Amino acid sequence: MKRLSPVCAIALCIGLLATRAVADNSQAADGHGQDRAAITKAVQNYMDVWNGHDIDAVLKTYTEDCDFVNNFGTLYHGRDKMREIFSPMLSGVYSATHQSGSVRTIRFLTPEFAAVDVDWEMTGAKNADGTTRPTRKGIHSLIMAKQKDGSWLIEIMHVHEFTNTPPITPQPKN
Repeated sequence: MKRLSPVCAIALCIGLLATRAVADNSQAADGHGQDRAAITKAVQNYMDVWNGHDIDAVLKTYTEDCDFVNNFGTLYHGRDKMREIFSPMLSGVYSATHQSGSVRTIRFLTPEFAAVDVDWEMTGAKNADGTTRPTRKGIHSLIMAKQKDGSWLIEIMHVHEFTNTPPITPQPKN
């Protein structure tokens, strides 16, 4: 086996480092580096506050006039409607859930709006009778809106679930 000359070895190292620097900066090169970081932070904040099961904190991750489409295709419009639907769930069947997620893609539609796909997983959901539901996995498809302070909120969320989890049906009251 031949050895590389010192000049070739140095050139190879410089080439590899330059390639890595270009790859590391490719997201920043599109002029949205700070916004990408802020969106990723907003997505993590959503996961964190969901795991705290505080409806007020969860709702603050959405715009006032948000749209939410669940994995069964039901549309809820606005924070008030989401509060009505999610408050009993976060204190009931979702009270022990843990949700994690990571940003898969960010595409800027305008400087103020971005389409964001988030791979997510949820554990700890319960059926109405208290039995544990299986782990859920899927993608959250989001349209996020930049706020005046530079933060990002969820304007539209569509939940896509890859696991086969039937709807939660209420237990009959005796």
